[in-house]
Amino acid sequence: MDNTTMLIMAIVVVVGALVAAALIWNTTRKRRSQDLRDQFGPEYDRAVDTFGGPRPAERELAARQKRVERLHIRPLSPELHQRFTEAWKRVQARFVDDPSMAVSEANGLVKEVMQARGYPIGDFEQRAADISVDHPNVVAHYRAARDIALSNHQGRAGTEELRQALVHYRSLFDELLLETPSTVRRVSAR
Repeated sequence: MDNTTMLIMAIVVVVGALVAAALIWNTTRKRRSQDLRDQFGPEYDRAVDTFGGPRPAERELAARQKRVERLHIRPLSPELHQRFTEAWKRVQARFVDDPSMAVSEANGLVKEVMQARGYPIGDFEQRAADISVDHPNVVAHYRAARDIALSNHQGRAGTEELRQALVHYRSLFDELLLETPSTVRRVSAR
């Protein structure tokens, strides 16, 4: 073989390797996108809108996953489960006489359950982001409840809106409360 033939063969091999690498990279990226879409459900679309496209949204969602993996999320003990169940019954009963106070108490109770499960309860946006990792189908309820609660603090929420807020809080509360040890995300398994 002459030098020209060897050079052409080397170029073909390099180009083939580059094409193969690009295909592998593209397939991996698509699979990662689909995995995030499957895990986060409607939260994926919200992140795409919020962060201006799939790539920045996926970076954010992956960062959320890593953050929550470092947390020690745990199931509730039977005693805490019972205590929170009773507390929710009192919140619902209070709604009849004082809807505004009931919504405020529901918010506080959701935070207590989150904290008991191991989620940090600082900033609302961080709480919602953390919850979205393990509970993507109800985080929208949490945001909606908060929006109504903020309107209520400004004197702009009526009884029907407050009822809706309580229903939204209940969606997240139920999911946080009813999770059993076998369905809790296992930090060590990831």
